[in-house]
Amino acid sequence: MNTVQTTASATAQVHGATTAEAFRTVKRLVGAYAALSAATLVAAYLMRQHADLVTPTVWIRGGIVALTSLLMLALAVGSARGRRGAYRRLRIASGVMVAVIAVMASLPGVLPVWMRFEQGVCGVLLLGVVVIANSSRTRALFAVDGPDAR
Repeated sequence: MNTVQTTASATAQVHGATTAEAFRTVKRLVGAYAALSAATLVAAYLMRQHADLVTPTVWIRGGIVALTSLLMLALAVGSARGRRGAYRRLRIASGVMVAVIAVMASLPGVLPVWMRFEQGVCGVLLLGVVVIANSSRTRALFAVDGPDAR
């Protein structure tokens, strides 16, 4: 029984190290997305006197993006620790967010030009997350059934 526990522990350590390595880039991309989202709110605050540059939509969209970036960061960290539930949510959320960003940035008159550019950069960062998280190599890390199916 002790050998089984030791083997399971060693497997968990190897799996954790492998997922941490695989998600290093994902964490960097999501970290950049979170930093850019925070910087966008700071820029909106600094430009608040310019109604043509900072509309109510900028505040709402900027706030939502900043909050979701923190959620994405938590999911990326959880995925790097080998949590399958966090990984599954990261895959879904990143894909949905890329689609939403593409729609919001492409709708005429919804966002000012500067925020369209910012949203485009956010979309590119999250597209990198989508590509890595949905790669066959990354999916294989989470394919094994185990107790951490949260």
